[in-house]
Amino acid sequence: MRRLYSFYADAFRIAIKSIFEHKLRAFLTLLGVIIGVASVVIVGASISGLNSYVMGTITKVLGANHFMMARIAFTGSMEDDEFERINKRNKKIEWGEFEYIKARCTSCSEVGGQKNTMEDLNQDGIEMPGVRILGVTANMEIIEDKTIVDGRFILDTEVERSARVAVIGWDVKDKYFPNTNPVGKTIKVRGVPMRIVGIEEQRGSMFGDSQDRHIYIPVTTHLSMFGWGDGVQVHGKSAKPEDLDNAIEEARTELRNKRKLIGSEEDTFGVVNTKDLSNQIDQFTGAIAGVVIPITFITLVVGGIVVMNIMLVSVTERTFEVGLRKALGATRKQIMLQFLIESSTLCLLGGLLGIIIAASITKLIGMGLGITMTITPGYIILAVAVSSLIGIIAGLYPAFKASKLDPIVALTRA
Repeated sequence: MRRLYSFYADAFRIAIKSIFEHKLRAFLTLLGVIIGVASVVIVGASISGLNSYVMGTITKVLGANHFMMARIAFTGSMEDDEFERINKRNKKIEWGEFEYIKARCTSCSEVGGQKNTMEDLNQDGIEMPGVRILGVTANMEIIEDKTIVDGRFILDTEVERSARVAVIGWDVKDKYFPNTNPVGKTIKVRGVPMRIVGIEEQRGSMFGDSQDRHIYIPVTTHLSMFGWGDGVQVHGKSAKPEDLDNAIEEARTELRNKRKLIGSEEDTFGVVNTKDLSNQIDQFTGAIAGVVIPITFITLVVGGIVVMNIMLVSVTERTFEVGLRKALGATRKQIMLQFLIESSTLCLLGGLLGIIIAASITKLIGMGLGITMTITPGYIILAVAVSSLIGIIAGLYPAFKASKLDPIVALTRA
């Protein structure tokens, strides 16, 4: 055991000595490996950061453990024929159905209602097109985990009496009240003055679409101003993530019972939830990783070819050393292992340098874009494992060539 340990320790020491005796050559040799490993880790961190950013934005906009039921609701794309079929089949959700679900969904921690309309605002000659007017129940603040930075959200009593009050988004505040506190002031929606009672925290944008261009008013006020349209949306929330599926199924069953739908009959409404969105985002980022990461591995393969080339040069340069070691009793296996250890050590060092460079770059990118880019252990292990494997593969032929040298011929050539 001691002899085996001594051999590997000496082999590793010789490998390090060989690398540091030719620092510039070793660095230039490793550039391909360094760039390849850094690319893999940066891509992994970017995908993880994108995933976290999108999910964070969705959670900030929609809240956690949240589902929504409406006349037509789906995630992803849908064929035209399928949409036409659903459009003919599905019925709008009435206020009574919303109250029915709210009274019976025991798995739901909250059940709220919402109505959406796009409206162009015009106040004091200042226009703001495409503002979302959201009629909501008071508990939508809890369901969507809203943060009110000034004032308060809409109250139950204001929903009951169809009060003319509003909570505005950050873009609306910047447009009409840039240098003053708007709480207590009025804003006109379709010419109707609404008293501002609160301001929602800035939520930013998602895929270039601002999430702060909106006004919340009581859902009953919204219905009286804009009518029923496609009915009311039912929004539900579970207390814990693991209870979300049960809450959705219970709410779905209650609405089916209300509509007297039996066994095989399809739902006449749509359901979406934050978990579905999360799965879609995971699929999207997974598809990106599946395309981009194999491309970055090409750089590692090129780096491996360069390592193989330099190891062949090393074998030629060290012909006398190989011959002397074989003359002193070194076996072919030991010679092979010596050169394999050197090539794998070389690539391993390149992998570690690549990880250090990747960490620095991801930090700079994260600071520049305001996105948290996380270097996940999985990508680090993958990059180091692949770089080490490439080192072993790149060293196989040079090691085999060195092990076959005849000691007498090798000593003569020196």
